[in-house]
Amino acid sequence: MTQLDDRTLANLDVVLEDVCRSLPHGGDHQLRKQIAERLLDSAINGNRTLAGLTDVAKAALAEATQKSA
Repeated sequence: MTQLDDRTLANLDVVLEDVCRSLPHGGDHQLRKQIAERLLDSAINGNRTLAGLTDVAKAALAEATQKSA
């Protein structure tokens, strides 16, 4: 597995919390896990900025909530 630097790890945490903030109780475990996995995959592939990771997280959230609707 690719080693991620501290800044990237912090960005992942900030983005996940920010995107899930609008969900009741911050989202359930499964939904947060899905979003986190997409974020991690994106970061490993080189997308490490807040803006880039935020776009990935929003897309993952939209996809997950669309499937459950």
